[in-house]
Amino acid sequence: MTNHMTLKNFSALAWALPALAAAWVILVALAPPSRAQPASSPLVGLWIDHTGRGAVEITPCGGSLCGHIAWLKDPNQPDGKPLVDAKGRPVCGLQIIGEVKQQSDGSWDNGWIYDPERDEQFSVELRLKAKDQLQVHGYLGIKLMGETYQWKRAQPNQARCKA
Repeated sequence: MTNHMTLKNFSALAWALPALAAAWVILVALAPPSRAQPASSPLVGLWIDHTGRGAVEITPCGGSLCGHIAWLKDPNQPDGKPLVDAKGRPVCGLQIIGEVKQQSDGSWDNGWIYDPERDEQFSVELRLKAKDQLQVHGYLGIKLMGETYQWKRAQPNQARCKA
């Protein structure tokens, strides 16, 4: 037995497609607005860390923010080879912040931050304290069990890694 499209089936299909398209348009129009997109976040940009020995470029990635090491004061080991983390990965260009999402209180939280010197990962909350000052709070489990650092926005002419 062969399956043939009959005029009756085609007529039903021709009616259903516009109805589905109309329903889709209504759903999209009534959908609640999404949270601010990371690209519009004032956190996006280059930040000098609390030690002054490195800079992290914070960028949008998907619906969250990420951060990669973009500059190091001392990018090489004593033997002249590029600095690597405990896993042997080059530190310049290494992603050290990920999955940070905007919260209703204006902070960015529920992501992670990686410390390449200690080869440890922590939860992280980022909070803009002033136009050029970023509060970075790394913690384990609960926010009371953590450390807070102040990063400052880098100058536009800040050097970058050659990674």
